[in-house]
Amino acid sequence: MEKVTKPRYAKNGDEAIFSQLRQDVSILVQQLEPKRRGSILLKAVFFPAIYLFTYTTMLVAGNQPGIFYTGYFLLGVFLVMIFLNIIHDAVHNSIFPNKKLNKGYVYLFDLMGANSFVWRQRHIRFHHNYPNVNGWDTDIEQSNLARIFPTGNALPIHRYQHIYLPLLYPLYLFNWLLVRDFKDFFNKKKTIWKLVTIPRGEYVKLFVFKAFFLFYLIVLPKLVLDVSWLQVVTGFTIMLLTASVFSLMVLLSPHANTSSEFPLPDEANSLPHHWMMHMLSTTNDVTNDNWFIRFFMGCFNYHVAHHLFPNVNHIYYPEVTGLLKKYAEKYDLPYRQYSLGDSLGKHYRLLKTNGVTEDIFEETM
Repeated sequence: MEKVTKPRYAKNGDEAIFSQLRQDVSILVQQLEPKRRGSILLKAVFFPAIYLFTYTTMLVAGNQPGIFYTGYFLLGVFLVMIFLNIIHDAVHNSIFPNKKLNKGYVYLFDLMGANSFVWRQRHIRFHHNYPNVNGWDTDIEQSNLARIFPTGNALPIHRYQHIYLPLLYPLYLFNWLLVRDFKDFFNKKKTIWKLVTIPRGEYVKLFVFKAFFLFYLIVLPKLVLDVSWLQVVTGFTIMLLTASVFSLMVLLSPHANTSSEFPLPDEANSLPHHWMMHMLSTTNDVTNDNWFIRFFMGCFNYHVAHHLFPNVNHIYYPEVTGLLKKYAEKYDLPYRQYSLGDSLGKHYRLLKTNGVTEDIFEETM
């Protein structure tokens, strides 16, 4: 795919508001940093350690079916928690001051089956720069089975997508880890190739890490434990199904719903909003909030703050969001938040709405 010109954001007077908000957020984070630094480092150690402990326990005591299958279930849960609390922040260089340390932690993603190189490109260069922009947001990149973007190509099958897609969603990580990564590497029509040329060395890493992932989760348990191949594959399936459900609760709620805009560039390749307003109009928060979500789920419910300040660690998002709400009230900014149930309901309605393939404006007489 030939490299293309990136869409540009409009300049419409909101820059001064965002500049002041950014300064206030910087001051707030500096004030909180001495108290929160220990928690950031604790998470960086705790979550990989509990993943390794769970895996080791499964290998040692996994001849008991209850421990064996529970181990795979917990590995799926902890995979998502490691992503939300560590990998996601590390790719934004917000765990350690040292970028090399952050980069090293991103390799945890490779150890858990995903290719960190291609995900970094998709997440930073595409999704964060152009959320909800058709042809640029790789997090909701259109496939033939789904019509998420209202301007996406409509196929007759899409009229049933609100029925079959929720049934396919539990296979989300199977597709990502075992199919999508390879497509992004070898299919040069994929969105990532608009801006990125993948180095040869990354192809080697792709196969090495994928092989290691399958080895330690499928082959090694079969070699160490008195279990059948069917039991191991069943455990592996439980792990990925669990991780898929947990991750989609997080990924579906903030962007792909009927309350969010899906802006398009005009003929001059200019988007309709300033950068801040684009993030606010395409992203919403989740009102559900408790200690479990903050510590174990990486404050995923404060997603607007993440898109406005991606290089700020998630542990500061509750206070940053409080400041954002004050700005939204003062300057009439379109900050939005819904319950998790409402957000997922809005996503379902988006599937149903975009599944309509008839042109209601077509002349019939």
